[in-house]
Amino acid sequence: MHKKYSIGILLIAIYIIFLFTIPPLVFEKSVTPILAGITVIMVAIYVLLGLDIIHRTVIAMFGAILSIILAIVLGSMLAEDSLHFVIESVDFNTIGLLLGMMIMVAILGETGVFHQVGIKLGKISKGNVWILMLLLCTFTSVASMFVDNVTTILLMVPVTLSITRTLGIHPIPFIMAQVLVSNIGGAATLIGDPPNILVGSAAGIDFNSFVIYMGPTVAIVFGFSLLLIKLFFKNELKGEQKLEQREDVQELMHRDENVIIIHHRGLLIKSLIVLIGVVILFSLQTITHLEVSIIAIGGAALLLLISRVSLEKILHEVDWATLLFFVGLFVIVGVAEHAGLITILAKLAIDITGGDPWITFVMVIWLSGIASAFVDNIPFTTTMIPLIHTLNTDPTIAASFGPESGFQFSPLWWALALGADLGGNGTLIGSSAGVVAAGLCQKFGHYISFMRWIKIGFPFMLITLVIGTIVLYGFLLLMQ
Repeated sequence: MHKKYSIGILLIAIYIIFLFTIPPLVFEKSVTPILAGITVIMVAIYVLLGLDIIHRTVIAMFGAILSIILAIVLGSMLAEDSLHFVIESVDFNTIGLLLGMMIMVAILGETGVFHQVGIKLGKISKGNVWILMLLLCTFTSVASMFVDNVTTILLMVPVTLSITRTLGIHPIPFIMAQVLVSNIGGAATLIGDPPNILVGSAAGIDFNSFVIYMGPTVAIVFGFSLLLIKLFFKNELKGEQKLEQREDVQELMHRDENVIIIHHRGLLIKSLIVLIGVVILFSLQTITHLEVSIIAIGGAALLLLISRVSLEKILHEVDWATLLFFVGLFVIVGVAEHAGLITILAKLAIDITGGDPWITFVMVIWLSGIASAFVDNIPFTTTMIPLIHTLNTDPTIAASFGPESGFQFSPLWWALALGADLGGNGTLIGSSAGVVAAGLCQKFGHYISFMRWIKIGFPFMLITLVIGTIVLYGFLLLMQ
């Protein structure tokens, strides 16, 4: 433990030295106190997360308070405005969506349906872990196209835990793989990932156009992702590829999964009706204009009312630690935005392109991808949208990416969506789906460390970004 603390302090010290020496030498600009302070806090948070010294929720909450205090002390924020700032920084739409879906999933879990689905998938795979991985990943990716990927992960993690427990195999590779493909599948549609909703709203992109432009690229990236998953998890699942001869698998093949929910059929029907209704309202959001949080919490309230389950028991199943982690993270990123950190980094990276349209297109993908791995892609996308609007008014870019050049929508919008969605796979906290999956795993006794995720997620993200960049570029030229 002392060694970990020493490593953490050393990394933070090195970053501070670079922070105060590189900008004046390279960019001939000094760093403002608030900008320096918030970047040091953010680096310290990521170092602590990587070293697994303290629980991530504690780190996020403490970092949020420290960021607010720093902003007040340095005069960047008035003390009386701090509560208002926190309320403005927290994305309650995301928090409400997570809370509502967690409640509905908890009630659905009371029916035993997750165990039933797990047994059916186990029977189809016949104990072959690679077939099981393929089934789980394909189902998760397709579901994430029509239901936001956070909801999909909330539904699939209990299924995965159930089947891996039955087969006696470790669940973490399967759950990590599902999170990775959920972020890929969610990139294909307007409602699959929150950044897509933001981009669609800002650019006036409808559901069908999103599928037409992003669908082919996502399909190809998904095909390659299955090969990457088999490569990355090959060693972890070595020796478990064939389980057909084991007694527990033979027992599984002869088990009647329908018996499990026979006493909860009424609750299952009610839960499925409400859940399907919520999904339909999600897909009709462009017509109803209802926020996803209102839909999710409304569905949870209705299901609690008609199911008559114990409220205390259901609330006990909610992953409050994950929700608090998101609150802390939103506040930290809010202070970073307030200090101008994200905008400075975005403008600096885009200035490097020299105004060339297609170089700017590639830069937006990679800037969004790398940044979204370390900063939640929702606030980052929000920050980037005004910059994309500004870039699209540039004469050179407008001439190449405008309607007269054959593009219905500027390719920069697709670049932002693709980078933000795929970039979320880079770290454990890069996407809401990853954080939720880690929280659920820890609740059931399976821990996913920050560094373990990076070892798989970051190279996976880099490779899929390369493939996505090439495919999307070629597809846009073809469409033009």
